Amino acid sequence: MSIIKEFKEFAIKGNMMDLAIGVIIGGAFGKIIDSLVKDIVMPVISWILGGEVDYTNWFLILGDNPTNITTLKAAQDAGLNVFAYGNFLTILINFLLLAWVVFLLVKVMNRIRKQEEAAPEPEATPEDVQLLREIRDELKKQG
Repeated sequence: MSIIKEFKEFAIKGNMMDLAIGVIIGGAFGKIIDSLVKDIVMPVISWILGGEVDYTNWFLILGDNPTNITTLKAAQDAGLNVFAYGNFLTILINFLLLAWVVFLLVKVMNRIRKQEEAAPEPEATPEDVQLLREIRDELKKQG
């Protein structure tokens, strides 16, 4: 078998296609979660804390700040040693929400699988067993 045929079989197999579809959907799902955090969750947290708060701009300058820089971009551009924890907090909240949604999806899928497994269709009784049961029942009626 040629290498091209082998590659075609590999690429077209169900597992490879399932993986590709999962990666594409996962990327889109990640964007949805990013938007959820940025556009819905963070504004609510900002409102609860009492004002317009840009978490990505939360930082500490480690060491001297000779020119009294007050923005993260300016500090990074100046080459200062910056501990930028605000962006990390945003990404952490994003991750926790994504993990929670995936957990809920897995939980729902497991519940659906359990329901399908719990209610298997009864197997049809073989014809000879059914005939023997009928004979038994007739004998009980006669005796």
